[in-house]
Amino acid sequence: MGLRNRFSNFLLRQVEQRGWIEDGFANTIRYSGRYVNDENILESSDVYELLQDISNQIMLADIVVEDKNGEEIKNDSALRILQQPNDYLTRSEFLKLMTNTYLLSGEVFPVLDGDQIHIARNVYTELDDRLIEHFKINGTEIPSFMIRHIKNIGVNHLKGSGLLELGKNTLEGVMSAEKVLTEKYKKGGLLAFLLKLDANINPQNAAQSKLIKAILNQLEDIDESRSVKMIPLGKGYEIDTMESPIDDEKILAYLNVYKKDLGKYLNINVDTYQALIKSDLEKAMMYLYNKTAKPIMRNLEDHLSLLFFGKNSEKRIKFKINILDFVTYSTKTNIGYNIVRTGITNPDNVAEMLGFPKQNTSESQAIYISNDLSKIGEKKATDNSLEGGDKGD
Repeated sequence: MGLRNRFSNFLLRQVEQRGWIEDGFANTIRYSGRYVNDENILESSDVYELLQDISNQIMLADIVVEDKNGEEIKNDSALRILQQPNDYLTRSEFLKLMTNTYLLSGEVFPVLDGDQIHIARNVYTELDDRLIEHFKINGTEIPSFMIRHIKNIGVNHLKGSGLLELGKNTLEGVMSAEKVLTEKYKKGGLLAFLLKLDANINPQNAAQSKLIKAILNQLEDIDESRSVKMIPLGKGYEIDTMESPIDDEKILAYLNVYKKDLGKYLNINVDTYQALIKSDLEKAMMYLYNKTAKPIMRNLEDHLSLLFFGKNSEKRIKFKINILDFVTYSTKTNIGYNIVRTGITNPDNVAEMLGFPKQNTSESQAIYISNDLSKIGEKKATDNSLEGGDKGD
């Protein structure tokens, strides 16, 4: 074994005893790459924020059942199940889980089991010779009337396209870059030293080993930027500071480009969306609703209607979003004032929008118009409110 190899192995054993290889380097330099999966993808703040915004809109939607004429059907069994899907998920949690799974994986499998509905995982699908889709979970076939395959359709009729697949390369690059910076600053910055020895190296030399150990101990004790250590060295010994291989500016520039690039896989232009949030929250929410949430809800409506009612039923599940949930309170008060004055709706609806209790009276449920708040239908063309000019004239 050469002299250089023996010395390298000696130093390696020293730093391994202090955990430097595991704590200081393995997670940042040697093994900095990250493989994206459904467990760690939400660690990327930008992905998490977009998913939250989209799934929150769908979570806040009211779910109703309509007949063929568009009239709401009250107390339908499907509504009761969706209101309390199962023993471990609330209605809101179920909708968010279904939406996030749909966006990340490109497909989601709701399973209707009696009076409960679940989201199935690890579902294997295949088409038989008659083009009928079959579903298996851990080798057990699930009857087709109990399960639906909701796909974010691309060009494959049997499998959906999700962020985990479409943006895999971008995501892995973004998450690896984020991890490098996080690990660097979590450890107070990456600082390394190069010990140069001109003397003869002998691993069996106790004095030499003692000196190297003392130098390492001194360097380990530097835990603050203001700390100063005086390390006396003998002839032939020299310590040089090594520059960090992590270039913050280049990594931040990379993240600035590719983090926003992730939005296209969720049908969002991140620059446009962020600009709208700063200038007009209502427009931002409408942008998100029309670009992403509305198409998802239509797909969910189609599949959940088939799951609950079958192909021959005229009943349909509908998602209804009140976009005013996303605007500021001052905007709501202005809207409420204007719609009361113009007769678009009634005061009970305005009260509900602003967070006040409904009065549920005939007066509060009537539609009003004009500056004297007369009920629509009671205002006649011949009444005194339409007179003009002086009565003497």
